[in-house]
Amino acid sequence: MSTLERLGLLALHRLDPERAHDLAHRALRAGLGPAPGPITSPRLKTRLAGLELPNPVGLAAGFDKNATLLGPLGRAGFGFLEVGAATPRPQPGNPKPRLFRLSADRAIINRFGFNNEGMAAVAARLAARAPGVPVGLNLGANKDSADRKADFAQVLATCGAHVDFATVNVSSPNTEKLRDLQGKAALAELLSGVMAARDALARRVPVFLKIAPDLTEAELDDIAGLALESGLDAIIATNTTLARDGLRSTDRDQAGGLSGAPLFEKSTRVLARLSVLTEGRLPLIGVGGIASAEDAYAKIRAGASAVQLYSALVYDGLSLAPRIARGLDALLARDGFETVAQAVGTNREAWT
Repeated sequence: MSTLERLGLLALHRLDPERAHDLAHRALRAGLGPAPGPITSPRLKTRLAGLELPNPVGLAAGFDKNATLLGPLGRAGFGFLEVGAATPRPQPGNPKPRLFRLSADRAIINRFGFNNEGMAAVAARLAARAPGVPVGLNLGANKDSADRKADFAQVLATCGAHVDFATVNVSSPNTEKLRDLQGKAALAELLSGVMAARDALARRVPVFLKIAPDLTEAELDDIAGLALESGLDAIIATNTTLARDGLRSTDRDQAGGLSGAPLFEKSTRVLARLSVLTEGRLPLIGVGGIASAEDAYAKIRAGASAVQLYSALVYDGLSLAPRIARGLDALLARDGFETVAQAVGTNREAWT
């Protein structure tokens, strides 16, 4: 981390978290972020659901909800980006305050509630993006929608021509009853609509599913089976958690989804269990608590073909992405792996 980045983080941490988030966006648009370009090597190059990634370290959805930072983020060292969530109509999200730093726990609680400018604005920006690393869109539903299942398909139909992948997000805890769509019958109906929208596009776009870390064993089993049956291209494990075990920070009881370091073990166990249930037939993307190359490597060895991060950037800056990619390259070389794919699932039993 550079001195400038360290000072910037110290200044941002003196501000309200959402205000700091907005200022970080302004700084990136002004060209103040790191710009090493995509970090890559023969070991780091990854094929994921037909996508060619320069490295397997991606940015999770939520940081760039409205696709306004595609240029600077594409130069920041990530191997792929996910923007959104986008909903059919613009919506303001939940009342403020809705973002909380739990510094003692290196964690974040948010209850944003899919605040975004709507699919038309996001589609226009995605259509205008310059070539670069693969970019995906997190699909969401409006809070007051009469048919939330249809919202996901509608966003894909509108934006699908301009993205490299799309993620069905039924696992955010911040839209009331959204997680109910993870049930087998509701999810099967929702995915049927999304796949129909995908099939109507001029080119095939991989569709991923992002799940919660708070599912039961039976629910995970249902999702794994449905994912294989429905033609999903990957599962992202996991979104934020409602659990609050072992937290020390004063804001630990705030409502919303918890992300960051406390989520690492729980999300990795879900990831490894999914790897067992899908028998390696479906790529998995590991998310939750990644703050180092060692964390990313642990997710890969637990069953992930790629990883995503977000919350750790709040504490370690955007330069964390290239540091993790370079560190992961060194760890793969140390253990004799010639590619990321060779390491996937090699330590799964430690987490199951």
